Amino acid sequence: MAKVVIIGAGLTGISTAYHLEKNNFFDYQLFEKDQTVGGLCRSVIQDNFTFDYTGHLLHASDPYFRELIEQIVGMENLNIINRESFIYSHNTYTRYPFQANLYGLPAPVIAQCIEGFAQRPFSRHKPHSFHEWVLQNFGKGIAQHFFFPFQSKIFAYNIKKVSPTWMGRFVPNTTLTKLIEGSITDRSIGAIGYNANFVYPKQGGIQFWINKLANHLQNKIKTGYQAQEIDLKTKHVQFSDGHTESFEVLINTAPLDQFLNSLRGPQSVHSLRKASEKLLCNSVINFNLGIAREQLTTKHWIYFPEKQFPFYRIGFPHNFAQSAVPTGCSSLYGEFSYLKKSRKPIHTIVNEAQEATKQLFALSDKEIITQKVISIPHAYVIYDFWREKNLPRILQRLTDLGIHSVGRYGGWKYSSMQEAVLDGKNTATEILQKMRL
Repeated sequence: MAKVVIIGAGLTGISTAYHLEKNNFFDYQLFEKDQTVGGLCRSVIQDNFTFDYTGHLLHASDPYFRELIEQIVGMENLNIINRESFIYSHNTYTRYPFQANLYGLPAPVIAQCIEGFAQRPFSRHKPHSFHEWVLQNFGKGIAQHFFFPFQSKIFAYNIKKVSPTWMGRFVPNTTLTKLIEGSITDRSIGAIGYNANFVYPKQGGIQFWINKLANHLQNKIKTGYQAQEIDLKTKHVQFSDGHTESFEVLINTAPLDQFLNSLRGPQSVHSLRKASEKLLCNSVINFNLGIAREQLTTKHWIYFPEKQFPFYRIGFPHNFAQSAVPTGCSSLYGEFSYLKKSRKPIHTIVNEAQEATKQLFALSDKEIITQKVISIPHAYVIYDFWREKNLPRILQRLTDLGIHSVGRYGGWKYSSMQEAVLDGKNTATEILQKMRL
């Protein structure tokens, strides 16, 4: 028996364990269903190419998180990078963010964006949906030429049914001055947006820093343990291999929908299991290519809002770290999403996406050294109206039962690696304070 049981050795789970130990608490066990720790903050190596589970970049705006990275990883092991990201639409590349960089777009598109921004509707009421929020903040032109098609593509969901609360700090604002200046001049505008600057491991992909943090733990992470059933009456977790672990406090960082469905015990748990059916998230297919061409591009990533492209983003790991590719090579990753069921067979979309990528960058089949397709069943949480109304009550109900469900998927939210680490830190602090009362 462990006093504290943690389910999921993704970043939040590892951070929770790290901060428990930092406070000299070792009466816990951390269980991970896979053989590799990190959750989605993970890397794979294939034919000497390092591919992450989509793009994972370290942004450190919080002083504690920045200090932790420096202590755990060491700045000498990180590349410090200024973002070079773009949007491809209307057959041209424009700098990110779209709402401040219109230069290069057709004149009618620029005019529609500026006019729409100047005439955007004013309202004293908070926007009901993300759709309304975009119109109020950016106007019809920017909405139609970027936000509406792009967010519909990435969510695979009707943005009129998405709450504006998902954004947090992720969407930079703009001004009329920035719009006009950015339409007549091709320039890189300082630090706009949370990801204007980032750091990335020089070796080993994003897995390098996850392993560094995990290696600081004195308690061994138990890998290959799939939580199958959680009995709240007897307070024990039953794993798929037959192992049983009792607990006093349970911390869940696994996807909330799956976790709720595994609960057993009081009659009231039935309503939580039913709620699992209402929690929405999309799935992402991440396709990766290792390419026999040096410096395919100097860009870090590109957004694709238009429907003609199956993917919504393509990124280039060789520009994050030279070690990501063999000498004289480049690499790229692409992403497309779907909700519940893909409109076409996945292999068909992957083939279409790869062919579109080859055409876009004039790649021949001979230049493709290796291909890796990664399926991510739980990708972006959908902030639909049901979630907004019911999620706080679900999480509070779990807290009342002695369960802390935290992190990106345990808390069913859209968050960064920094927030995952801080969630773990705060959870550890809260648990220890309660134990000392």
